[in-house]
Amino acid sequence: MDNSKLKKLSARALDANKYDFGPVFIFAGHKGMPGAARLCAEGCLRAGAGMVILATHPAHADAIAMSRPEMICHGIEEMHQLSALVKKAKVLAVGPGLTQDHWCVEGVEMLLQQTHLPMVIDAGALAIIKPKIGKHPQWILTPHVGEAAILLDLTPQQVQRDKVAAAQELQKRYGAVVVLKGAKTLVVSQQSVETVQAGNPGMASAGMGDVLTGVIAGLVAQDIDLNEAAYLGATLHAMAGDECAKREGLLGMLALDLLPYLRNKINKL
Repeated sequence: MDNSKLKKLSARALDANKYDFGPVFIFAGHKGMPGAARLCAEGCLRAGAGMVILATHPAHADAIAMSRPEMICHGIEEMHQLSALVKKAKVLAVGPGLTQDHWCVEGVEMLLQQTHLPMVIDAGALAIIKPKIGKHPQWILTPHVGEAAILLDLTPQQVQRDKVAAAQELQKRYGAVVVLKGAKTLVVSQQSVETVQAGNPGMASAGMGDVLTGVIAGLVAQDIDLNEAAYLGATLHAMAGDECAKREGLLGMLALDLLPYLRNKINKL
């Protein structure tokens, strides 16, 4: 890892408070997808965010709040409820556990209209933003190969054949930092193309990307530059996966298994 990307993780001031490192606002978890919302929010907290405000489907808001009471969890019935919540935010993470359902689309579109804050966009929200072609330098996009293919009107096989070209085209279209996930994750900005060297096939399991979205947003909330936060987050996430595999084995690795190792790696920095 480039040591210049580690200097931002300096010791905290003794009089620091939670608002120095947040709030991070997360819109995630359509009905039936509470896990994605919780994984994203917990990844964000474990990356060092001082506060997470989670807006999710009302069907499971109470269950998430009980399982992790440190999160400020709101069940969203009507999208106008988002307005007051997002005004408190420092950075947004949008997409884990969302679909093309009206509830999801309306929420994402409202957030796009109401804020110009830095935004990490993943999963279901990527397809929703596809028609919103334009330069968005405050965005970080985190697609896997299949999601990148949808955004580019290509097949996953075409993206896989030249992942660098695909990531660069996404960056060119949106002006965003692009994290193209998978083996040897790519982080592409206008200035650079970087490859994450860590990671292993044990991480090919559901929820890993949701955690990564939260980790990156949590780093942005700590005033780390978007490109650096994307690369650092992806690298720390992959290193945590490698440590988990080393200690517990590749098979059966779950997304939540990474969090103790992630916290350890961040604190060592």
